[in-house]
Amino acid sequence: MGWGCGGGLAGIVGILGRRAVLGLVAGGLAGRVVGGAASGASGAGRARVPPPFSVPMAVPVEARPVRSTRDADHYRLVAAPAVAEILPGVRTPVLAYNGAFPGPTIRARAGRRVVVEHVNHLGEPTTVHLHGGEVSPEDDGGPMDLVEPGRGRRYHYANGQRAATLWYHDHAHHLESEHVYRGLAGAYLLHDECEVGLGLPSGRFDVPIVLRDARFGDDGSLVYIPEDFRGRNTILVNGRPQPYFRVAARKYRFRVLNAANMRFFKVELSTGDHFLQIATDRGLMRAPLTTTSVPLSPGERADIVVDFSRYAPGQRVVLRDGFSTRPSTDGILRFDVCGRVRDCSRVPERLAILPALRPATADREFRLSMDKKTGMGFINGRAYDSGRIDFTVERGAVETWRIVNENQVIQHNFHVHLADFRVLDRNGGPPMPTEDGLKDTVMVRPGESVGVRVAFHPAYTGDYIYHCHIVDHSAMGMMGQFRIAGRG
Repeated sequence: MGWGCGGGLAGIVGILGRRAVLGLVAGGLAGRVVGGAASGASGAGRARVPPPFSVPMAVPVEARPVRSTRDADHYRLVAAPAVAEILPGVRTPVLAYNGAFPGPTIRARAGRRVVVEHVNHLGEPTTVHLHGGEVSPEDDGGPMDLVEPGRGRRYHYANGQRAATLWYHDHAHHLESEHVYRGLAGAYLLHDECEVGLGLPSGRFDVPIVLRDARFGDDGSLVYIPEDFRGRNTILVNGRPQPYFRVAARKYRFRVLNAANMRFFKVELSTGDHFLQIATDRGLMRAPLTTTSVPLSPGERADIVVDFSRYAPGQRVVLRDGFSTRPSTDGILRFDVCGRVRDCSRVPERLAILPALRPATADREFRLSMDKKTGMGFINGRAYDSGRIDFTVERGAVETWRIVNENQVIQHNFHVHLADFRVLDRNGGPPMPTEDGLKDTVMVRPGESVGVRVAFHPAYTGDYIYHCHIVDHSAMGMMGQFRIAGRG
């Protein structure tokens, strides 16, 4: 099989360069020069990952518009090599938007346009996808819609959808895995009047939690090797290794984003206490869900509310990963409860009205598989080819898709651009309660079959992408392309 990028191996050579391709074929890219920055870090002697909960958590910096007009806010994000202090006292080369690791958070309002000028100061092509955004094809940041080094382009986001926790990340095919791993990702938080009127925790009590993992070299550099799940054994929260976060004894809204390339998380409290899930990928749920855990595959998001008023000042509560099989990766983040403060926020019994589940006009099946020997990924037996349209749907159509993981050991998930969907079943049984909302990404565990009802936007036509959002898998071909055509 070819690499599925403009005619096989020659296509990937044209994008990456022959040296990088040889690194992929040899099984890793560790230590290579990326975007003009060597992967070595500066630090005294052997760099060490600090013990869990010994560094404070940082809240990602918020981007500020470079200018605002009557109906739009304009931002400028520069993708470039940078240096971040991830491990204490160590300067680690990264790839970053505006020098921030992770990228700066953009807060947008429904109905008000956002224009983002992305400038590429990397040594390689890039493209930027607003994950979960309802945008035109030319603004979607498709894997072959590249911004070359030294160039820039403007992405236009209409923000015509409901409030949701979205995110943006690099999507340049065969490069997206390493680019995202090295830092090219950030949160995009969309608000609307209905959400604001609910009285949920807001301001400094509305906190993004960007989760991922990493492998560090002896010098503190980020080591990138494709398919290196077991080697990425340090958990990062907002770019810090297993930090602590001081919280007041009141309610907090945490927007939890799984921005890892491959790792699945199941967030839960070390006390076993319940918390409230209030949103899925594409916005608020119908009602808060009382739960003790929320599983998230790469690309999935969940907004949760934790009420720390039930804990005494001085108590420590750990947000842990229920999927972890190693003590070193069990703890994600420690909350240190401080004094009590006045809390006027609330979580209403009803949050949002979801669109009616319309009947489907077509059924499709997507079978995900990966060749363990070559690392190539396939959907319905085919690797991604930018020149191939796999199927066509009508604008505004509703379809039922069945997503099947043919691998019996390897985990996958599934993300579709533009459209949202509702999870109908898992292996013929009910979906997980944590999936009861609008989604754009869904986990598909080994041997599992998941049914979803997909609703296509009535306003947009053109070509869009669907793929496994385990980014190392999509980079190796587990991706396809569909076309939305206008009626008549």
